[in-house]
Amino acid sequence: MDKVSGYLDSGEPVDAIFRTLPKCLTRLHTADVDRKLAVRGISGKVLQWIEVWLADRKQRVRINGTMSTWLLVVSGVPQGSVLGPLLFLIYIDDLNDGIINWILKFADDTKIFGKVQSSAQQQQLQSDLNTLLQWSKVGRYVIQY
Repeated sequence: MDKVSGYLDSGEPVDAIFRTLPKCLTRLHTADVDRKLAVRGISGKVLQWIEVWLADRKQRVRINGTMSTWLLVVSGVPQGSVLGPLLFLIYIDDLNDGIINWILKFADDTKIFGKVQSSAQQQQLQSDLNTLLQWSKVGRYVIQY
């Protein structure tokens, strides 16, 4: 944020793109999580333990005291877990690959900042937005606008 503040203090324009990944922890496909973990070097018994932890989970809901039947959970990581947010951070670790401008990531929020004084810089920022959209399609996580 020091860069952004510095540019603003000196009167230079800065554009910002704020994106959130809604319901991020529930939409991740477990096979994609496994793939990303393996790419990041997590293997062996640790990867097996995580795969078992994510596999064969079931859930049901209660509405006005009535319980639904148990259903298999095929995506997401357990809500309220300690490991869930860590897995998500590993999952989005490559989000900034190909981003030209400054990017800040925190949990499910992503911010891209760029100094925009020319049409070329404006195009760079648009390119970053396109890269973010492409990542969401390839990563099987569709960002909803």
